[in-house]
Amino acid sequence: MTAALILIGLVMLGSAAAALLRRNLIHSALLLVASWAGVAAFYLWAGAEFVAFAQVLVYVGAISMVVLFAVLLTRQDRVTGFLVETASRSRGISGIIVGACLFAVLSAAVSSSDLPEAAETAPSVSVKVLGLTLMRQHGGTLLVTGVILTVALLGATILAATDTQEGGARTPSAPNSPEDQP
Repeated sequence: MTAALILIGLVMLGSAAAALLRRNLIHSALLLVASWAGVAAFYLWAGAEFVAFAQVLVYVGAISMVVLFAVLLTRQDRVTGFLVETASRSRGISGIIVGACLFAVLSAAVSSSDLPEAAETAPSVSVKVLGLTLMRQHGGTLLVTGVILTVALLGATILAATDTQEGGARTPSAPNSPEDQP
């Protein structure tokens, strides 16, 4: 093991652990970005440049922005600062049980599957050739996916900018409405 791999592992695990321990969601999301960047650094260390670049584009770029938009666009309670009440002990125990069951099912599925043997030599395909192949055959799919994600973010922004009245009707919120005053 090299010192670079140990440093990459410490950055990934340290930022992920710090993200779990922070109470501020924005800080947690930014620490997850650091963890995802550590995963990309590991891919670069392992020699998988294309996967590293995809990690940076997808997770460090797109997913982190979606997480930050989701955190910023959700409404929080003005008194407690939380969207929902803090979890009770029974919810925590239920979450641990569900996580353990999911781990058991996934472990059983992986252990019972027949994995193919690794090839003696990896195929030599450059990042440029792989990118051109993907863009020629799947360029339209990437564009449609981008449009769908953009429409979803615009819809989330519109939904976050409306208030629910007592009758159930939704109206746009005014920036300095009387309800906003303490």
